[in-house]
Amino acid sequence: MTRRQVLAAASRCAAPGGREWHVLTDHQEWSGAPLALPEDPAAWYQLAAATGRQAVVADTAHPVAHDIVAAQCEGRPALTAGWFALPFSVPVFCAAATGGGVHALQTAVQAATAAGLPLHRAVVALVATGDGRFPAPVRAAATMLQSRVSAVVEVPHDPHVRSHGMRDAHRLKPRTAEAGDRLARAVLAAAHATWGEPLPPAPVPAAAAVPPAPLTARPIPEGVAS
Repeated sequence: MTRRQVLAAASRCAAPGGREWHVLTDHQEWSGAPLALPEDPAAWYQLAAATGRQAVVADTAHPVAHDIVAAQCEGRPALTAGWFALPFSVPVFCAAATGGGVHALQTAVQAATAAGLPLHRAVVALVATGDGRFPAPVRAAATMLQSRVSAVVEVPHDPHVRSHGMRDAHRLKPRTAEAGDRLARAVLAAAHATWGEPLPPAPVPAAAAVPPAPLTARPIPEGVAS
């Protein structure tokens, strides 16, 4: 696809501060069945590079720990490792700020460490499921993770996000927007700590192969054998 086609397919969404997001979405309700999309991280990098954007957020939903362990058992590359391998990528591990959520997160971190993935440039987002302080086990887990990843960011509960996603972003609570700003700064800091500041230009993906021109049939003059 050309850059013009990708940009034309993106929805323009109002962002806080009078800015604008370009979002590739199917506009389905959250209860709808997911589309059949490619899993290969390189496909999404190619799509992002086609737009010429300086920063792109790719939202995935694969279980990290299961992916890493299953890949090792089956002798194949893990999907998580593929995301880490993309140029200038900073993975963000998201987990619910609950006992079960941080247990799953710790399992994923242990699996990533065993697989030799560069967790020093990963960021963790702990998302609150209700108002109030994080439970003690969550606070303890956040403290332990600080030394293993680039940053741990706490995201407060916002009923509007749970009900409507990022639709009508101007209705987000101020503390939600502040948490988003902290998360973006943490990702940028991890990138600068790894690759320097300013960041070097990203490699340009190879262009798609140009298909051969179709053959055109021409009439054969009378008396000439083909």
